Amino acid sequence: MDTKIGKWGVAAVAGLALLTGCDGGDGRKPAAATTSGPAVAAGPAASQVEQQFEKVVSSVLPSVVEIETDQGEGSGVVFDDKGDIVTNAHVVAGARRIQVTTASGGSPLRAELVGAFVADDLAVVKVSGGDLPKPATFGDSGSIRVGQLVLAMGNPLGLSSSVTNGIVSALGRTVSTKQEGAFPGSTVANAIQTSAPINPGNSGGALVNLNGEVVGIPTAAASDPQMGGAAVGIGFAIPSNTVKSIAPQLIRSGKVSASGRAALGVTVRTVIDPVSGQQTAVGVVDVTRDGPAARAGIKPGSLILSVNGKATPNQTALSEVLATLKPGDTAKLEIEQADGAKQTVDVTLGQLPG
Repeated sequence: MDTKIGKWGVAAVAGLALLTGCDGGDGRKPAAATTSGPAVAAGPAASQVEQQFEKVVSSVLPSVVEIETDQGEGSGVVFDDKGDIVTNAHVVAGARRIQVTTASGGSPLRAELVGAFVADDLAVVKVSGGDLPKPATFGDSGSIRVGQLVLAMGNPLGLSSSVTNGIVSALGRTVSTKQEGAFPGSTVANAIQTSAPINPGNSGGALVNLNGEVVGIPTAAASDPQMGGAAVGIGFAIPSNTVKSIAPQLIRSGKVSASGRAALGVTVRTVIDPVSGQQTAVGVVDVTRDGPAARAGIKPGSLILSVNGKATPNQTALSEVLATLKPGDTAKLEIEQADGAKQTVDVTLGQLPG
């Protein structure tokens, strides 16, 4: 089974190596920097933007918390006044212990996992017996525009309550995250691309517009295939409208019944050519009884070669195509049967279960 899912690296947990000797090497603090020439005052427009940044940060940042587990660290956003906090599924994947620390500091608060929906990389944890800041306001991600200024708030590299800024670089991205430890990977539909730096530990934090509304939950940074590591200025966030749909379901029942995500009703694996070592197709291992694929005549042992004309050489490619579709859509699947015969079948897609 192919375990390398996608080229997007999960914004996972990492530590920070603190450099010594930056105070001058002799224990004294460095002298303050000096400048020559007259100071340049900010113009009225720049001053207004600065003031708005400060206003948004002071309003939203207290609602962004640090999440620490026995697996590592991440961020979360206070979702309601009942102790529920939304974060990424990969932040709490496999965790046996979850602690929450607010921006004001103090003793960590114990939290329990309410539920997770891995497909969208979302989870909810709940704090009991402790006071949390006021909930953040989740805005309408459907109304954001490319070029809009945004702030990313979280706890990158263990630096609590950090803020970076950038713009909305693109909308409607489909982002696949690779397997990471206990996290099986996910394919986020309609992701927001931003130039605001998304660093390890930002996962589960807040992407905020200048109205002080959370419009996304940072989930991943693009990896640079040539240089390795994260690509500078390319990060992704789960749209707030997805959060507002999924989180209440998790809070109510611990699971998702209306995901809004298309599904074939199959269990698959990536098929690798033994001679070339290349990924060639997606093999059907199992078919859900009376599911979409079963009704279309797809059986275990079949190979899925393409969906709607888009090649599916691996599980990631199949997930990315399905992420662009909705339950009830009809998809054309190119299938190769066990005897080598190829055919195209129409499949009315179902809904991905939670």
